[in-house]
Amino acid sequence: MTNEKEGENIGLNSQNQELDFRQSNSKLYDEDGRPKRTGSVWTASAHIITAVIGSGVLSLAWAVAQLGWIAGPAVMLMFALVSYFMSALLADCYRSDDPLSGKRNYTYMDVVRSNLGGKKVKICGLIQYLNLFGIGIGYTIATSISMMAIHRSDCFHKNGRKNSCRTSSNPYMIMFGIIEIVLSQIPGLDQVWWLSIVAAVMSFTYSTIGLGLAIANIIANGNIRGSLTGITVGVVSQSDKIWRSFQAIGDISFSYCYSFILVEIQDTLKSPPSEAKTMKRANLISTIVTTSFYFLCGCTGYAAVGDLAPGNLLTGFAFRSPFWLLDIANIAIVIHLLGAYQKKMCKFLTKEIQIPIPFRSRSYNLSLFRLVFRTSFVLVTTIISMLLPFFNDMLGILGAIGFWPLTVYFPVEMYIVQKKIPSWTTKWICLRLLSLFCLLVSVMAGVGSIVGVVLDLKVYRPFKTSY
Repeated sequence: MTNEKEGENIGLNSQNQELDFRQSNSKLYDEDGRPKRTGSVWTASAHIITAVIGSGVLSLAWAVAQLGWIAGPAVMLMFALVSYFMSALLADCYRSDDPLSGKRNYTYMDVVRSNLGGKKVKICGLIQYLNLFGIGIGYTIATSISMMAIHRSDCFHKNGRKNSCRTSSNPYMIMFGIIEIVLSQIPGLDQVWWLSIVAAVMSFTYSTIGLGLAIANIIANGNIRGSLTGITVGVVSQSDKIWRSFQAIGDISFSYCYSFILVEIQDTLKSPPSEAKTMKRANLISTIVTTSFYFLCGCTGYAAVGDLAPGNLLTGFAFRSPFWLLDIANIAIVIHLLGAYQKKMCKFLTKEIQIPIPFRSRSYNLSLFRLVFRTSFVLVTTIISMLLPFFNDMLGILGAIGFWPLTVYFPVEMYIVQKKIPSWTTKWICLRLLSLFCLLVSVMAGVGSIVGVVLDLKVYRPFKTSY
C-alpha cells in the first residue's frame, strides 16, 4: 500500500510539475496548461456554419409548404433569433465565476456540471444520448433515401419515366450500417483533420445544388408557386393540416439544434478579447449566414414546387433531371452523412487494448467497449430505421427533443446561476417566460411528429419500404 501511495504521489507531482512548466511558458500554453489557443471570430464562425448546415436544410421547403408564405419564414426567423440570444447566454457561461479569469469549461456537459450540478447533469447527459441516438436513425434514413434516389435517377435515365423504378430501402440501410460498423472501429477517426473539411464541402455541395435546381424550376415555371397559408384544407384534412404544421415547426427547429457544440468551439478561441465577446460575434455572423441560406433553400424550394413540396428537396418528383447533377448531390449527401455519423459516435472514447499486428512493428488499439457498444449502436439504429423510415417525422422528433432542453432550458438556467439573477425580478421573469414559450413550441412539434409517425404506420408495412 505504501509503495502504491508513493507511486501515486510521484505521478501527481510529475503532473503538477508539467502544469507549472506549461503555465510558466505563457507564449506556448494558456493558463490551464493546454497549448495556446489561436481561434478567432472567423474560425469560430466557419466551424459553426459547417457544423450547422446539413441534411435538415433539404426538408425546409416541405416545412414552408405546410405553413405558407407568412408563417413559414416567420417561424424560421423566430428560431434564428431565439438561437442567437441563447447562444449569447451560453457564451457567458464558458468560464465559471469570473468571465475573464475563471475556470474554463471544455464541453457543454462541463458547463452544466459547473453551474447546475446534481441531477441536471444526468438529465443533460440523457438528453444528449437520446439526441445522438435519434441523429443516428435520421442519418441512416437520409442516406438510404439518397442511395435510392441515385438508383431511381439512373433507372429513369435508362428506361424512361414510364418505368416506376421502385426499389427497397432495406439493402441501402444495411449497406450503410455495415460501413459504419467498420469505420467506427478505426481509432481516432474523429480526429482526422480533413474529415470536417470534406463534410463541409459535401454539405454545401448538395445544398447549393438543391438551391440551384429550385431557382431553375422557378424560371422554367415562369411564376412563383405557393400560398399565404400553405397547403390548403381539402388537399389534406383539417386535422392533417394542424399536425403537419406542428411537424413543420419541429423540422425547422431541428435546423437550429446546435448549441451543444458551441462550448467546444469557444474553447478554441484566443484571448484577449474575452472568449465570450469573440464568441458572441461569431454567433451573430454564423446565425446571419445560416439563416440566409435556410431562407434561400426553404423559400425557393417552396416557390419552385408549391404546396406539394417533397419532404426531401432533392428526391422530389419535380427534380428528376438533370440526372447527373442529382447523382452528384445525392452522392455528396451520402459522403457527408458517413463522416458526420462517425463524428457523432466517436465521442465514445475508452481505454484500449494493444493487439500486435503480425509481421508489423505496430499494434492495433482495440477497445472492447468500443467494439461492443458502437456495433450495437449501429445495429439498433439501423433496425429502427428500417422499421420507421420516415425522414420528416424523425427530423421533427429530433427537433422537439433537442431544441428546448439543450438550446433554451440549460442556457437560461446556467445564465441565471452564473449572473446570480434574483428570483421574480423583471429579467428573471422574462427569461422564464421565454423558456416556457419554447417548451410549448417543442411540445407542439413533438406531438405533430409523433402523430405523423402514427399516421404513416397505418399504411406502412415494416421492412417493406420502397421508393
